Amino acid sequence: MATFPARAASLPFMAVVAMLSACGGGGNSGSAEAVLPQLAPAAAKALAGSCSDVAARLTGIADTTITATTSVPAGSLTVAGQPVREHCQVTGQMFPRVSPVDGNNYAIKFEMRLPLDWNGRFMHQGNGGIDGNVATAVGATGGGPVTHALHQGFAVLSSDAGHAGALGPTFGIDPQARLDYGYQAVGKLTPMARTVINAAYGKSPDRSYFAGCSNGGRHAMVTATRYANDYDGILAGAPGYNLPKAALANIAGGQLYATVATNPADLSTGFTTDERKVVASAVLAKCDALDGANDGLVQDVQACRAAFNLDRDVPTCSGARDGTCLSAAQKTVVSKIFSGPKTAAGSLIYSSFPYDPGIAGAGIPFWEFIAPLQLDSGAVGMIFKVPPESPAGFNGPAFTLSANLDLLAQQIFATNATYTESGMSFMTPPNPTDMGTLKSRGGKIMVYHGVSDPIFSVDDSEAWYKGLQAANGGDASNFARFFRVPGMGHCSGGPAADQFDALGALVSWVEHGVAPATLAAKARGAGNPGGVNADVPATWSPSRTRPLCPYPLVARYNGSGDIEAASSFSCKP
Repeated sequence: MATFPARAASLPFMAVVAMLSACGGGGNSGSAEAVLPQLAPAAAKALAGSCSDVAARLTGIADTTITATTSVPAGSLTVAGQPVREHCQVTGQMFPRVSPVDGNNYAIKFEMRLPLDWNGRFMHQGNGGIDGNVATAVGATGGGPVTHALHQGFAVLSSDAGHAGALGPTFGIDPQARLDYGYQAVGKLTPMARTVINAAYGKSPDRSYFAGCSNGGRHAMVTATRYANDYDGILAGAPGYNLPKAALANIAGGQLYATVATNPADLSTGFTTDERKVVASAVLAKCDALDGANDGLVQDVQACRAAFNLDRDVPTCSGARDGTCLSAAQKTVVSKIFSGPKTAAGSLIYSSFPYDPGIAGAGIPFWEFIAPLQLDSGAVGMIFKVPPESPAGFNGPAFTLSANLDLLAQQIFATNATYTESGMSFMTPPNPTDMGTLKSRGGKIMVYHGVSDPIFSVDDSEAWYKGLQAANGGDASNFARFFRVPGMGHCSGGPAADQFDALGALVSWVEHGVAPATLAAKARGAGNPGGVNADVPATWSPSRTRPLCPYPLVARYNGSGDIEAASSFSCKP
C-alpha cells in the first residue's frame, strides 16, 4: 500500500494541513510513486497602476464588454472579522444575444476582483444552484471560512454562467443557455479572465485554480476533465457531478415522503424533526464507538454500514406516531431513499446514502422536503430533460408528485433536433475517471464531501474516487485525494468539524509538492470567527478539532488524550 509522506507543517492551523506520519492510503499499485511534473510556485506582483489605469487597458477584449472598473478600499469586505485587501472590481458581460427559441436576452455576466498586492494566482469561483447570479467573487471554500481566495491575494472570477436569475429554470428552454450553464461558459470566461489579469498586472497568472461547492463542485469536476489544460488545481466540494440523476432521485424521494406525510402539503410531516433525531441517536448508539471514541461523530462510515440496521435499531411504532419511533411504512420509505430510489425495472436512479447522525441537522429538511417540490422539479422539467416542460402554467410540486420516474430517467439522456446534447451530457464530466491530462501536467484535484449531505451523496463521490483509482493502476493519490467530512451536511453545517482550509492545502500540494496527509478541521461553536454552526452539540468543545482523512483512511482515537483535540486522533485503515 502506498503511503502519504509525512512532512513538517510550517503553516498555521487553518492555513494548510497537519501531516501525520501514521497515515497511509491509496491502493496496492505503485502508480502513486510515479514522478509527476512539479509546478513552480506563483510569484507575487503588484497591480500596474491604479484601477483607473487598469480600466483604460481593458479595451478590445474579444466578445466582451467591460461595464465598470471600481476601486474597493481595504475593509469594504471582511471575512471572519478580518478586512479584505484593497482591490479593483471589474464587471462585464460576454456574448450578448437574443434567443431564437424563447426570445429572451442572454449574456454571460461576470465580475473579477483584482488585489492591488496580487499573489500571482487566479481563482475561478464555481457558484451553486442553477447559477443565474454573479456572486461576490471572493473564492470562499469550506464551511465557516476564516479566509478565502481574495483575502489570500488571488485574482477571483465569478459569473452567472450565462443566464439571468430572474428566468429561474426557464432558461433551460434555450439550448445555448443549457450548454453555457453546463460547461461552455467556463470555456468562454477563462481566456477572458487571463486577458484581464494580463492587462492588470502585466503578466498572466502563474497558477490557476477552480473551486466551488455543490453545483460549483460540479463545475470543478467538469473543468478537471474538459478544461484540464487551463487549471493547475481543482477543489470540488460536494460535487454534484451527476446532478440530473441526483435531482431525479430527490423527486423520487419527494414522492416517497408524500406517501407517509400526515399533511400532503408538507412533506416534512412524513419524517419529522423528532423522528430524524430518533434515527440519529440510533446511528450513534451503533456506530459512534467504532472509531474508538464516543464523541458524537461517526468516522468509520464503512463499518457503520454493517453495524446499523434501520429496521432493527430504530423503534417501530406500535400505535400512533409520537416522535419516539417510526412506523413500518416510514421505515420502508426511509430505507428506499437511503438505499437509493430505483426505476420500475429495479435500476438505481442515482446513488445510495450512508446513515450518519447528521440526519438530524438543521439543513436537512430543506433538501429533503422543499427542494424536491421547488427546485428539482424545475431543474429536471425545464433544464435537464428533452423535451422540456412548457413554462406556461408549470407547477413544480404537481410535477414532482405526479412525475413518471421511468420516463424522466430516459429523458435526461435524450436529445432531439433542438436540444442536441442531453442533460447528462452537458451537465457532467465526459468521463469523470479520466483525468489524465490534469495528472500528466502536474495538476491536482481535491474533493471533500459531507457524510450527511442529503442531496449529493458522499457515496457517489466515493464511487468516483474508486473509479479514478482503478483507472490509475489502483492508486490515484499522487494527484487526487478525497476527504469525507463526518456529520457535515450539504457543503457546511451539521454536527461536524466543518471549518478547514482546503484551498491552502491544495496550493501547497500543487506548488510545493506537499501532499495533504490530513486536513485540519475545526468545529464552529460559540465565538467562532467564521460564523457559528448551530448544529454543534453543546456537549462538544466549541473549538473541537479533528483531522479529516484522505479516503479510505479513518480518524481513529489513539486511546488517550483530549477527546476534543485532533492530536488525539490518527488517520488509519
